[in-house]
Amino acid sequence: MQTLDGYRNSHTELRQMIDQLRSIMTVDLLKIRPNAKVARKLMCDLSQKVKEHLAEEDRQLYPSLLIHEDPKVKSIAWGFISGEKPLRRTFDEYHKKWLKDCNFDFSDDFLQETDEIFDMLIYRIDREEQVLLPKLVEIGMLASQRI
Repeated sequence: MQTLDGYRNSHTELRQMIDQLRSIMTVDLLKIRPNAKVARKLMCDLSQKVKEHLAEEDRQLYPSLLIHEDPKVKSIAWGFISGEKPLRRTFDEYHKKWLKDCNFDFSDDFLQETDEIFDMLIYRIDREEQVLLPKLVEIGMLASQRI
């Protein structure tokens, strides 16, 4: 079972990956082939980390929330589950479009879509931090104290 620290660490790791990527995802830096290769690798790593994070929640978190007696808790769970679908679909489409063929010619469209992906992820992380984790602490599913 995931812990509060585990979720927070996962969020921190995702934010750090996004920050690192944002620092190298510029037109000038991506014109340099080794930088483009690093950016592609980091994007693939981020994609994998996001998939793992969402899968962990699907396995470890949502089943318990969906059978919780409080309808508000169930509603929150359904809201996050519903929000996962477009995030996953967008990430999969992005990966197919920009990363699968090892094409390192990153255009303005690529940079714009990448920034949109980053914004989606940060929004999701913020919502988990502000809505989901406090509710999990409130209902006793996660300890509020770091041990």
